[in-house]
Amino acid sequence: MPKFDIAGRYKIWFVISLLVIIPGLISFGVRGLNFGIDFTGGTIIDLKFEQPVRIEQVRNSLRAYGLEGSTIQLSGETSGVESSTDVMIRTVDLEENDRKSVMASLRADVGNYEVMREEKVGATIGSELIMNAVMALVISWGIIILYIAYRFEFRFGIAAVLALVHDILIVLAFFSFTQRQVDSSFVAALLTIVGYSINDTIVIFDRIRENLKLHFRRGGDIRELVNRSIYQTLTRSLFTVFTVLFTTFALYFFGGETTKDFSFALLVGFSSGCYSSIFIAGPLWMVLREAAEAKRRQAVEPKTE
Repeated sequence: MPKFDIAGRYKIWFVISLLVIIPGLISFGVRGLNFGIDFTGGTIIDLKFEQPVRIEQVRNSLRAYGLEGSTIQLSGETSGVESSTDVMIRTVDLEENDRKSVMASLRADVGNYEVMREEKVGATIGSELIMNAVMALVISWGIIILYIAYRFEFRFGIAAVLALVHDILIVLAFFSFTQRQVDSSFVAALLTIVGYSINDTIVIFDRIRENLKLHFRRGGDIRELVNRSIYQTLTRSLFTVFTVLFTTFALYFFGGETTKDFSFALLVGFSSGCYSSIFIAGPLWMVLREAAEAKRRQAVEPKTE
């Protein structure tokens, strides 16, 4: 058995996760999440400047009002290049006085412009759509449990879904702590994280299933089995997550302001997914199996007396 007993120290890993999840739930209840304009609605402003401008110029001007997270797009004939005279800004719902101050700052900081369009828009992700997304996520978890129960066993499915819930709660906790903006890209990031995490977990579970065939013939301990399976797939898990994290770090640092929240969610989620696959999913299956075996022994013992 490997020198470092991962499965035997499962209580430590569970406590580490709870030290993030519980404060995260408290923060979620007290501070909530910083929902973006996709959830709350906002203001769209189309401007035509006299001279080509860059996105960085517009964003720096908006930063004085805490609006640097607004969506800024170049449009018109020069769309797709580094600068353009046509700029569309999508930001939070602004009061009349705030809107006038922002417009005045843009004129002073960036240059003269003509207002082509200015209107308020509703939320593109309504409460009904949010509920549908949550329902779809819950249904997908149920299907995962059924599929894994069919291919492996029911306890594998429960452990896999609880590991996924763990990853989502970790991401929600970090977004509540940092008050980063939650928009439609955040939903896409969550779905990406779920797909990555379940894939890594299934690889470990598959190795546990293979080792189970020899386990009872050798009279091995269940914790030794889980440890052996984790270490047999550890190199693959670490190489995969490091490769993905390198790419995501590049997206975070060089992708621009509009992708920072999305890439931040991926960074937290991929890291949590790797952690849960190695330290949570396997040991959790072990705990469920040991609990089932203990219950079965208690049911059999009175009959033998």
